[in-house]
Amino acid sequence: MAHALVAGGGIGGLATALALARHGHRVTVLERQQTFGEIGAGIQLAPNGFHALDLLGVGRQVRERAVFVDELRLMDGTTSQKIVAMPVTGPYRRRFGNPYAVVHRRDLHAPLLAACRAGERIELVADAAVQRYTQDAAQVTVVTADGRTRTGDLLVGADGIRSTVRAQLVGDGAPRVCGHTIYRSVIPIAKVPRRLRWNAVTLWAGPSWHFVHYIIGGGDHLNLAATLDDGAREPVAGRPTPRAVVLARFPGLGDTARLLLELGEEWRQWVLCDRDPVEVWTDGRVTLMGDAAHPMLQYAAQGACQALEDAVVLGDLLAGAGDDVAQRLARYNAVRRERTARAQFLAREMGSRLYHPAGEEAAARDAMLGALTEEDLYDKVSWLHGAQDFLRAAAG
Repeated sequence: MAHALVAGGGIGGLATALALARHGHRVTVLERQQTFGEIGAGIQLAPNGFHALDLLGVGRQVRERAVFVDELRLMDGTTSQKIVAMPVTGPYRRRFGNPYAVVHRRDLHAPLLAACRAGERIELVADAAVQRYTQDAAQVTVVTADGRTRTGDLLVGADGIRSTVRAQLVGDGAPRVCGHTIYRSVIPIAKVPRRLRWNAVTLWAGPSWHFVHYIIGGGDHLNLAATLDDGAREPVAGRPTPRAVVLARFPGLGDTARLLLELGEEWRQWVLCDRDPVEVWTDGRVTLMGDAAHPMLQYAAQGACQALEDAVVLGDLLAGAGDDVAQRLARYNAVRRERTARAQFLAREMGSRLYHPAGEEAAARDAMLGALTEEDLYDKVSWLHGAQDFLRAAAG
Protein backbone atom coordinates (compact mmCIF):
# COMPACT_ATOMS: atom_id res chain seq x y z
CA MET A 1 0.00 0.00 0.00
CA ALA A 2 1.07 3.57 -0.64
CA HIS A 3 1.71 6.47 1.72
CA ALA A 4 -0.10 9.57 0.45
CA LEU A 5 0.62 13.15 1.47
CA VAL A 6 -2.36 15.50 1.19
CA ALA A 7 -1.78 19.26 1.25
CA GLY A 8 -4.87 20.88 2.77
CA GLY A 9 -7.31 19.82 5.45
CA GLY A 10 -10.49 21.33 4.05
CA ILE A 11 -13.45 19.45 2.61
CA GLY A 12 -11.53 18.17 -0.41
CA GLY A 13 -8.42 17.17 1.50
CA LEU A 14 -10.29 15.25 4.19
CA ALA A 15 -12.49 13.54 1.59
CA THR A 16 -9.34 12.49 -0.26
CA ALA A 17 -7.85 11.08 2.93
CA LEU A 18 -10.97 9.01 3.57
CA ALA A 19 -11.09 7.75 0.00
CA LEU A 20 -7.46 6.65 0.03
CA ALA A 21 -7.63 5.11 3.51
CA ARG A 22 -10.75 3.20 2.47
CA HIS A 23 -8.53 1.36 -0.05
CA GLY A 24 -5.85 0.57 2.52
CA HIS A 25 -3.39 3.43 1.94
CA ARG A 26 -1.72 5.42 4.71
CA VAL A 27 -2.44 9.15 4.55
CA THR A 28 -0.84 12.21 6.12
CA VAL A 29 -2.92 15.39 5.85
CA LEU A 30 -0.91 18.61 6.14
CA GLU A 31 -3.04 21.65 7.04
CA ARG A 32 -1.64 25.19 6.92
CA GLN A 33 -3.83 26.52 9.74
CA GLN A 34 -3.13 25.85 13.41
CA THR A 35 -6.34 23.86 13.75
CA PHE A 36 -8.52 21.78 11.47
CA GLY A 37 -11.70 23.76 10.92
CA GLU A 38 -13.90 25.31 8.25
CA ILE A 39 -15.03 28.89 7.79
CA GLY A 40 -17.70 30.23 5.47
CA ALA A 41 -21.43 29.82 5.25
CA GLY A 42 -23.78 27.69 3.17
CA ILE A 43 -23.07 24.91 0.69
CA GLN A 44 -25.55 23.30 -1.67
CA LEU A 45 -25.31 19.54 -2.10
CA ALA A 46 -26.86 17.90 -5.14
CA PRO A 47 -27.45 14.12 -5.38
CA ASN A 48 -24.00 13.51 -6.88
CA GLY A 49 -22.45 15.02 -3.76
CA PHE A 50 -24.52 12.82 -1.47
CA HIS A 51 -23.59 9.75 -3.50
CA ALA A 52 -19.91 10.59 -3.01
CA LEU A 53 -20.44 11.16 0.72
CA ASP A 54 -22.14 7.76 1.00
CA LEU A 55 -19.18 6.10 -0.70
CA LEU A 56 -16.87 7.89 1.76
CA GLY A 57 -18.91 6.60 4.69
CA VAL A 58 -20.19 9.94 6.03
CA GLY A 59 -23.47 10.40 4.14
CA ARG A 60 -25.64 9.67 7.16
CA GLN A 61 -23.78 12.13 9.38
CA VAL A 62 -24.09 14.95 6.85
CA ARG A 63 -27.78 14.22 6.32
CA GLU A 64 -28.40 14.63 10.05
CA ARG A 65 -27.53 18.35 9.83
CA ALA A 66 -28.69 19.04 6.27
CA VAL A 67 -31.83 20.92 5.27
CA PHE A 68 -33.63 19.09 2.46
CA VAL A 69 -35.25 21.76 0.32
CA ASP A 70 -38.43 21.39 -1.72
CA GLU A 71 -37.39 23.39 -4.76
CA LEU A 72 -34.85 25.66 -6.43
CA ARG A 73 -36.49 28.98 -7.32
CA LEU A 74 -35.42 31.70 -9.73
CA MET A 75 -37.30 34.95 -9.10
CA ASP A 76 -37.31 38.34 -10.81
CA GLY A 77 -35.52 40.42 -8.22
CA THR A 78 -37.17 43.69 -9.20
CA THR A 79 -40.80 42.64 -9.80
CA SER A 80 -40.81 39.73 -7.28
CA GLN A 81 -42.42 37.48 -9.91
CA LYS A 82 -41.41 33.82 -10.14
CA ILE A 83 -39.47 32.99 -13.32
CA VAL A 84 -39.09 29.25 -12.85
CA ALA A 85 -38.92 26.66 -10.06
CA MET A 86 -37.48 23.16 -10.14
CA PRO A 87 -38.98 20.80 -7.53
CA VAL A 88 -36.37 18.59 -5.89
CA THR A 89 -38.61 16.23 -3.93
CA GLY A 90 -40.32 13.00 -5.08
CA PRO A 91 -39.74 12.68 -8.86
CA TYR A 92 -36.35 14.41 -8.62
CA ARG A 93 -35.14 12.11 -5.84
CA ARG A 94 -36.41 9.03 -7.61
CA ARG A 95 -34.63 10.00 -10.82
CA PHE A 96 -31.29 10.94 -9.27
CA GLY A 97 -31.26 8.57 -6.30
CA ASN A 98 -30.56 11.17 -3.61
CA PRO A 99 -31.95 14.44 -2.26
CA TYR A 100 -30.90 18.03 -2.82
CA ALA A 101 -29.90 19.78 0.40
CA VAL A 102 -28.13 22.76 1.90
CA VAL A 103 -25.72 22.70 4.83
CA HIS A 104 -23.42 25.01 6.71
CA ARG A 105 -19.84 24.38 5.63
CA ARG A 106 -18.91 23.20 9.12
CA ASP A 107 -21.73 20.64 9.01
CA LEU A 108 -20.04 19.08 5.98
CA HIS A 109 -16.48 19.49 7.21
CA ALA A 110 -17.07 18.15 10.75
CA PRO A 111 -18.24 14.63 9.75
CA LEU A 112 -15.30 14.32 7.36
CA LEU A 113 -12.91 15.43 10.10
CA ALA A 114 -14.42 13.06 12.67
CA ALA A 115 -14.12 10.13 10.27
CA CYS A 116 -10.49 11.00 9.55
CA ARG A 117 -9.69 11.24 13.26
CA ALA A 118 -11.25 7.83 13.77
CA GLY A 119 -9.26 6.29 10.93
CA GLU A 120 -6.19 4.31 11.94
CA ARG A 121 -4.48 4.97 8.62
CA ILE A 122 -4.90 8.77 8.67
CA GLU A 123 -2.54 11.23 10.39
CA LEU A 124 -3.69 14.84 10.72
CA VAL A 125 -0.94 17.45 11.05
CA ALA A 126 -1.86 21.09 11.65
CA ASP A 127 0.36 24.18 11.26
CA ALA A 128 2.10 22.48 8.33
CA ALA A 129 1.78 24.68 5.24
CA VAL A 130 3.25 22.91 2.22
CA GLN A 131 5.59 25.26 0.37
CA ARG A 132 7.18 23.10 -2.31
CA TYR A 133 7.90 19.54 -3.32
CA THR A 134 10.59 17.44 -4.97
CA GLN A 135 10.17 14.00 -6.46
CA ASP A 136 12.02 11.19 -8.12
CA ALA A 137 10.94 7.89 -9.63
CA ALA A 138 10.27 6.35 -6.21
CA GLN A 139 8.90 9.04 -3.89
CA VAL A 140 7.87 12.66 -3.32
CA THR A 141 9.04 14.97 -0.53
CA VAL A 142 7.33 18.14 0.65
CA VAL A 143 8.83 21.01 2.59
CA THR A 144 6.57 22.94 4.96
CA ALA A 145 6.83 26.60 5.91
CA ASP A 146 8.82 25.82 9.08
CA GLY A 147 11.39 23.79 7.13
CA ARG A 148 10.17 20.32 8.06
CA THR A 149 10.04 17.63 5.39
CA ARG A 150 7.68 14.74 4.80
CA THR A 151 8.16 11.95 2.28
CA GLY A 152 5.54 9.72 0.70
CA ASP A 153 4.63 7.81 -2.42
CA LEU A 154 2.36 10.54 -3.79
CA LEU A 155 1.21 14.09 -3.08
CA VAL A 156 -2.32 15.41 -3.57
CA GLY A 157 -2.65 19.19 -3.64
CA ALA A 158 -6.00 19.93 -2.00
CA ASP A 159 -4.92 23.38 -0.87
CA GLY A 160 -7.50 25.53 -2.59
CA ILE A 161 -7.67 28.14 -5.32
CA ARG A 162 -4.32 29.68 -4.30
CA SER A 163 -2.65 26.29 -4.03
CA THR A 164 1.12 26.31 -3.56
CA VAL A 165 1.24 22.83 -5.07
CA ARG A 166 -0.49 24.13 -8.20
CA ALA A 167 1.86 27.12 -8.33
CA GLN A 168 4.78 24.72 -8.73
CA LEU A 169 2.99 22.13 -10.87
CA VAL A 170 1.01 24.33 -13.28
CA GLY A 171 2.60 27.72 -12.74
CA ASP A 172 -0.33 29.73 -14.06
CA GLY A 173 -0.10 32.61 -11.62
CA ALA A 174 -2.85 34.19 -9.58
CA PRO A 175 -6.53 33.22 -9.97
CA ARG A 176 -8.74 35.11 -12.42
CA VAL A 177 -10.67 37.88 -10.67
CA CYS A 178 -14.12 37.62 -12.23
CA GLY A 179 -15.38 41.10 -11.34
CA HIS A 180 -18.19 40.02 -9.02
CA THR A 181 -18.42 41.11 -5.39
CA ILE A 182 -20.41 38.94 -2.99
CA TYR A 183 -21.63 39.88 0.48
CA ARG A 184 -22.48 37.07 2.90
CA SER A 185 -24.32 36.98 6.20
CA VAL A 186 -25.77 34.20 8.37
CA ILE A 187 -28.61 35.16 10.72
CA PRO A 188 -30.67 33.27 13.31
CA ILE A 189 -33.88 31.92 11.81
CA ALA A 190 -35.77 33.51 14.70
CA LYS A 191 -35.16 36.89 13.05
CA VAL A 192 -36.97 35.82 9.89
CA PRO A 193 -40.75 36.28 9.65
CA ARG A 194 -42.43 32.88 9.55
CA ARG A 195 -44.07 33.63 6.21
CA LEU A 196 -40.59 33.99 4.66
CA ARG A 197 -39.02 30.84 6.08
CA TRP A 198 -39.26 29.08 2.74
CA ASN A 199 -37.93 25.57 2.40
CA ALA A 200 -36.28 26.46 -0.90
CA VAL A 201 -33.08 27.80 -2.37
CA THR A 202 -34.34 31.13 -3.67
CA LEU A 203 -32.43 33.34 -6.09
CA TRP A 204 -33.63 36.85 -6.97
CA ALA A 205 -32.12 37.90 -10.31
CA GLY A 206 -31.68 41.51 -11.36
CA PRO A 207 -29.64 43.59 -13.81
CA SER A 208 -25.99 42.86 -12.96
CA TRP A 209 -26.85 41.49 -9.51
CA HIS A 210 -28.57 38.64 -7.69
CA PHE A 211 -29.50 37.68 -4.14
CA VAL A 212 -29.69 34.11 -2.79
CA HIS A 213 -31.00 32.82 0.52
CA TYR A 214 -31.74 29.45 2.11
CA ILE A 215 -32.01 27.88 5.55
CA ILE A 216 -28.96 26.05 6.96
CA GLY A 217 -27.68 24.72 10.29
CA GLY A 218 -30.37 22.10 10.64
CA GLY A 219 -32.99 24.84 10.35
CA ASP A 220 -31.41 27.24 12.85
CA HIS A 221 -30.05 29.92 10.51
CA LEU A 222 -30.70 31.67 7.22
CA ASN A 223 -27.81 32.02 4.78
CA LEU A 224 -27.81 35.28 2.79
CA ALA A 225 -25.58 35.97 -0.23
CA ALA A 226 -25.91 39.09 -2.39
CA THR A 227 -23.73 39.38 -5.50
CA LEU A 228 -22.99 42.45 -7.63
CA ASP A 229 -21.34 42.44 -11.06
CA ASP A 230 -19.35 45.59 -10.30
CA GLY A 231 -16.12 44.95 -12.21
CA ALA A 232 -14.08 44.49 -9.03
CA ARG A 233 -10.45 43.73 -9.88
CA GLU A 234 -8.81 43.30 -6.47
CA PRO A 235 -9.29 39.95 -4.70
CA VAL A 236 -10.96 40.26 -1.29
CA ALA A 237 -11.72 37.42 1.12
CA GLY A 238 -13.92 37.80 4.16
CA ARG A 239 -13.60 41.56 4.67
CA PRO A 240 -16.11 42.89 7.26
CA THR A 241 -18.52 45.31 5.58
CA PRO A 242 -20.97 47.73 7.19
CA ARG A 243 -24.63 46.82 6.77
CA ALA A 244 -25.39 50.24 5.30
CA VAL A 245 -22.88 49.67 2.50
CA VAL A 246 -24.51 46.37 1.51
CA LEU A 247 -28.02 47.82 1.52
CA ALA A 248 -26.93 50.79 -0.59
CA ARG A 249 -25.46 48.56 -3.29
CA PHE A 250 -28.77 46.80 -4.09
CA PRO A 251 -31.34 49.59 -4.48
CA GLY A 252 -33.37 47.75 -7.13
CA LEU A 253 -34.49 44.82 -4.99
CA GLY A 254 -38.23 44.22 -4.78
CA ASP A 255 -40.04 44.45 -1.45
CA THR A 256 -39.80 40.83 -0.29
CA ALA A 257 -36.15 40.37 -1.20
CA ARG A 258 -35.34 43.78 0.29
CA LEU A 259 -36.93 42.81 3.58
CA LEU A 260 -34.74 39.71 3.77
CA LEU A 261 -31.59 41.61 2.80
CA GLU A 262 -32.27 44.13 5.55
CA LEU A 263 -32.24 41.33 8.12
CA GLY A 264 -28.57 40.66 7.45
CA GLU A 265 -25.90 41.63 9.95
CA GLU A 266 -22.16 41.18 10.34
CA TRP A 267 -21.75 41.14 6.57
CA ARG A 268 -18.51 40.00 4.99
CA GLN A 269 -17.28 40.69 1.48
CA TRP A 270 -15.51 38.55 -1.11
CA VAL A 271 -14.47 39.26 -4.69
CA LEU A 272 -15.05 36.06 -6.63
CA CYS A 273 -12.24 34.31 -8.46
CA ASP A 274 -11.83 31.19 -10.57
CA ARG A 275 -9.34 29.84 -13.10
CA ASP A 276 -9.47 28.70 -16.68
CA PRO A 277 -9.51 24.91 -17.05
CA VAL A 278 -6.17 23.25 -17.72
CA GLU A 279 -5.52 19.98 -19.51
CA VAL A 280 -2.85 18.70 -17.13
CA TRP A 281 -2.87 18.99 -13.35
CA THR A 282 -0.71 15.93 -12.66
CA ASP A 283 3.08 15.66 -12.66
CA GLY A 284 4.50 12.23 -11.92
CA ARG A 285 3.62 11.42 -8.32
CA VAL A 286 1.91 14.77 -7.72
CA THR A 287 -1.66 15.72 -8.57
CA LEU A 288 -4.34 18.29 -7.70
CA MET A 289 -7.99 18.03 -6.70
CA GLY A 290 -10.93 20.29 -5.91
CA ASP A 291 -10.32 24.03 -6.06
CA ALA A 292 -6.60 23.48 -6.54
CA ALA A 293 -7.34 21.66 -9.81
CA HIS A 294 -10.53 23.29 -11.14
CA PRO A 295 -11.81 26.22 -9.07
CA MET A 296 -15.24 27.41 -10.21
CA LEU A 297 -17.65 30.20 -9.46
CA GLN A 298 -20.50 29.30 -7.13
CA TYR A 299 -23.28 29.78 -9.70
CA ALA A 300 -23.70 26.09 -10.55
CA ALA A 301 -23.44 25.14 -6.85
CA GLN A 302 -21.04 22.32 -7.70
CA GLY A 303 -17.67 23.24 -6.19
CA ALA A 304 -17.96 20.99 -3.15
CA CYS A 305 -19.69 18.22 -5.11
CA GLN A 306 -16.94 18.11 -7.72
CA ALA A 307 -14.26 17.95 -5.03
CA LEU A 308 -16.08 15.02 -3.41
CA GLU A 309 -16.26 13.29 -6.80
CA ASP A 310 -12.51 13.87 -7.26
CA ALA A 311 -11.81 12.19 -3.94
CA VAL A 312 -13.86 9.10 -4.79
CA VAL A 313 -12.22 8.73 -8.20
CA LEU A 314 -8.74 9.15 -6.73
CA GLY A 315 -9.43 6.45 -4.18
CA ASP A 316 -10.86 4.05 -6.74
CA LEU A 317 -8.05 4.54 -9.25
CA LEU A 318 -5.35 4.15 -6.61
CA ALA A 319 -6.79 0.92 -5.20
CA GLY A 320 -3.96 -1.60 -5.09
CA ALA A 321 -1.40 0.92 -6.38
CA GLY A 322 2.25 -0.03 -6.24
CA ASP A 323 5.02 1.19 -8.52
CA ASP A 324 2.44 2.51 -10.99
CA VAL A 325 1.29 5.53 -8.92
CA ALA A 326 2.25 8.04 -11.61
CA GLN A 327 0.29 6.21 -14.30
CA ARG A 328 -2.77 5.99 -12.05
CA LEU A 329 -2.63 9.71 -11.26
CA ALA A 330 -2.42 10.49 -14.96
CA ARG A 331 -5.52 8.36 -15.46
CA TYR A 332 -7.33 10.29 -12.72
CA ASN A 333 -6.46 13.56 -14.48
CA ALA A 334 -7.77 12.21 -17.78
CA VAL A 335 -11.01 10.94 -16.23
CA ARG A 336 -11.84 14.16 -14.39
CA ARG A 337 -10.68 17.06 -16.58
CA GLU A 338 -13.54 17.22 -19.12
CA ARG A 339 -16.35 16.95 -16.59
CA THR A 340 -14.85 19.51 -14.23
CA ALA A 341 -14.04 21.92 -17.07
CA ARG A 342 -17.65 21.66 -18.24
CA ALA A 343 -18.81 22.55 -14.72
CA GLN A 344 -16.41 25.51 -14.61
CA PHE A 345 -17.76 26.92 -17.87
CA LEU A 346 -21.36 26.27 -16.84
CA ALA A 347 -20.85 28.26 -13.64
CA ARG A 348 -19.53 31.23 -15.60
CA GLU A 349 -22.37 31.04 -18.10
CA MET A 350 -25.04 30.86 -15.41
CA GLY A 351 -23.68 33.99 -13.77
CA SER A 352 -23.91 36.00 -16.97
CA ARG A 353 -26.86 34.51 -18.88
CA LEU A 354 -29.23 33.45 -16.10
CA TYR A 355 -28.60 35.62 -13.06
CA HIS A 356 -27.48 39.03 -14.35
CA PRO A 357 -29.13 39.95 -17.68
CA ALA A 358 -31.31 43.03 -18.16
CA GLY A 359 -33.88 44.28 -20.66
CA GLU A 360 -34.41 42.13 -23.74
CA GLU A 361 -31.86 39.58 -22.60
CA ALA A 362 -33.75 39.11 -19.32
CA ALA A 363 -37.04 38.78 -21.19
CA ALA A 364 -35.51 36.13 -23.47
CA ARG A 365 -34.24 34.24 -20.42
CA ASP A 366 -37.69 34.33 -18.83
CA ALA A 367 -39.36 33.05 -21.99
CA MET A 368 -36.81 30.27 -22.43
CA LEU A 369 -37.08 29.04 -18.85
CA GLY A 370 -40.85 29.46 -18.72
CA ALA A 371 -41.25 27.06 -21.63
CA LEU A 372 -39.44 24.23 -19.85
CA THR A 373 -41.37 21.41 -18.18
CA GLU A 374 -40.31 19.83 -14.92
CA GLU A 375 -38.85 16.92 -16.87
CA ASP A 376 -37.00 19.34 -19.17
CA LEU A 377 -35.39 20.93 -16.13
CA TYR A 378 -34.30 17.53 -14.83
CA ASP A 379 -32.85 16.66 -18.23
CA LYS A 380 -30.73 19.81 -18.18
CA VAL A 381 -29.15 19.01 -14.81
CA SER A 382 -28.99 15.25 -15.28
CA TRP A 383 -25.34 15.16 -16.38
CA LEU A 384 -24.36 16.90 -13.14
CA HIS A 385 -26.84 15.83 -10.47
CA GLY A 386 -27.38 12.31 -11.74
CA ALA A 387 -23.77 11.10 -11.80
CA GLN A 388 -23.04 8.04 -9.69
CA ASP A 389 -20.37 6.18 -11.66
CA PHE A 390 -17.84 8.98 -11.42
CA LEU A 391 -15.27 7.10 -13.48
CA ARG A 392 -17.62 7.31 -16.47
CA ALA A 393 -19.50 10.52 -15.70
CA ALA A 394 -17.32 12.63 -17.99
CA ALA A 395 -18.92 10.95 -20.97
CA GLY A 396 -22.42 12.01 -19.82
